[in-house]
Amino acid sequence: MSRVGRVERTTKETSVLVEIDLDGTGRTDITTGVGFYDHMLDQLGRHGLFDLTVKTDGDLHIDSHHTIEDTALALGAAFKQALGDKTGIYRFGTCTVPLDEALAQVTVDLSGRPYLVHTEPENMAPMIGTYDTTMTRHILESFVAQAQVALHVHVPYGRNAHHIVECQFKALARALRYASERDPRAAGIIPSTKGAL
Repeated sequence: MSRVGRVERTTKETSVLVEIDLDGTGRTDITTGVGFYDHMLDQLGRHGLFDLTVKTDGDLHIDSHHTIEDTALALGAAFKQALGDKTGIYRFGTCTVPLDEALAQVTVDLSGRPYLVHTEPENMAPMIGTYDTTMTRHILESFVAQAQVALHVHVPYGRNAHHIVECQFKALARALRYASERDPRAAGIIPSTKGAL
């Protein structure tokens, strides 16, 4: 049974298409108009082994905020759709990823309850190309709200803004992969004493 999500989201500010296959091989086709964000979403697909297509046309003549935010909302909704009823998944995933001097620790619970805890070093460079580094937290907030997952992201140290953001996306990819994979010992079982997630 395929685990694919497809979401189209159109507003006066953006037009977004996201397709995700949780059981893919890490193939990506991503165009948002924000180069560094494309690079981060590519990390998400490749390290999560998700086949991921993202096509966003946004009001970049204003700034990148709406484009980044609406893409993250659609990504979260597509991820939730692809999970289905979550039968047989591991549910929890954690991963720690270094990138040179930076380290990211990510833990996720595909709980059905949106919650984000996010810490990263202060005084990062404000921009990476056209990417506003304050948007990383907002991307995660938007994704969590639509995917309905509990997500804890902690970057205890790092100096380079590119490294600090990238290790978060790589660790997120792996944690989501581990949590969403099927547990061969739990076939047909929803991993909750409630009987639903």
